[in-house]
Amino acid sequence: MSVDIEVPDQGRLAGLRASLSEDFATQTTRLKELTEISADTGDPGEAHNRAALVAATRHNLEQITGALRRIAEGSYGRCEKCTGPIPAERLEVLPHARFCVPCQQKHKG
Repeated sequence: MSVDIEVPDQGRLAGLRASLSEDFATQTTRLKELTEISADTGDPGEAHNRAALVAATRHNLEQITGALRRIAEGSYGRCEKCTGPIPAERLEVLPHARFCVPCQQKHKG
C-alpha cells in the first residue's frame, strides 16, 4: 500500500484505516484469549511465554491505536519529532511509524 504524504489520498487513508481497524479487532480478540487462559500448568516457562505474548499484543494495540488517532487528526505520515514527512516506503513496511528514520535512530540511541 502506498501512502502519499504531501497530498494525502483519502482513498488510501480509508484503506489504511480499514486495515488497521481489522488488525485492531484481531489483536483485541487475541488479547482477550490470552488473558482468559487461566489453566496454570505449573510450568513457569509457559506462564512467562503467556506474559510476553500479552505484553506484545498490548504494545501492538497501542501502535495501531496511535496510527488510527494520527489518521483522524490529519497528522499521519509526519514525524512526531521533526514534523518532516515519513517516507511512503517506511509507512508501507511500518504503517504505525511515528518517526522518520533519522529521528527514530536518535530516539533509540
